[in-house]
Amino acid sequence: MSTRQSLVVLARGGYAARGVIYLIIGIFALLAAQDSTKPKDSHRSLETLLSQPFGHALVGLMVAGLLAFACWRVLQATRDVDHHGKKFKGLVIRAGLLAGGVVNGALAFFALGLLISGLKSSGSSGGEQTKDLLAHILSWEHSNLLVYLVALVPLGVGIAHIIKGWKASFEKYFEADKDVMRYVRPVSRFGLIARGVAFIEIAMLLTISGSSYQAMDPPGMKDALNALQNLPAGAVILMVMALGLIAFSVYSFAEAAWRKINMDVPGVSEA
Repeated sequence: MSTRQSLVVLARGGYAARGVIYLIIGIFALLAAQDSTKPKDSHRSLETLLSQPFGHALVGLMVAGLLAFACWRVLQATRDVDHHGKKFKGLVIRAGLLAGGVVNGALAFFALGLLISGLKSSGSSGGEQTKDLLAHILSWEHSNLLVYLVALVPLGVGIAHIIKGWKASFEKYFEADKDVMRYVRPVSRFGLIARGVAFIEIAMLLTISGSSYQAMDPPGMKDALNALQNLPAGAVILMVMALGLIAFSVYSFAEAAWRKINMDVPGVSEA
């Protein structure tokens, strides 16, 4: 297999891994609409997956897929394989791709920690290290300003997802016929908008807590879904969001199958 073919397999495997993660989160969120004890984030979903039959093998595959996706995101950002360019808009998009690579890489190492250290020990030590690091950072003067700056990242990602879903601009990256896109298009739009709403909510949670932030895990998908569940008719709203996250997983699987993977990268030969 040539280098380019290997990179294509890496990218498609990464999109599929992201699809599995959001499928699990979406299913658990759907169940949580009736039972609030169900997990609603990627970490808890991986922990639950590990406890299932063949869980170690499944999480091992997820580690490989997430690392592949992280590498692909870094390649998209640094080599500009999608030709976003070096103007302001292109640099912002590439910075977002790089951030996505870092996040997915961190999630992959979390899953790897579950495999190596065992579910119980990995969960406790990782949480304590996170709290210690946050306690140190948030002890700085004006550290709340740092939280506000961090909140800009999910805010930007959320807005970008909503625009991408509303305009269906993702279609230009797909190599699928009209019959396929007839089904992929509406599901993908719904999924992107739902994920965008979740990220904007995460940004709002960060902003609201910016002046009184404690040494705890920063708000994430779980907190966003919990906040929706606490609204009037929260169970219905959470159900709609859960279906949106499942739709985003379908979008990810569609990318794994039909996305154009441009490998016109300097220094990467056909063979």
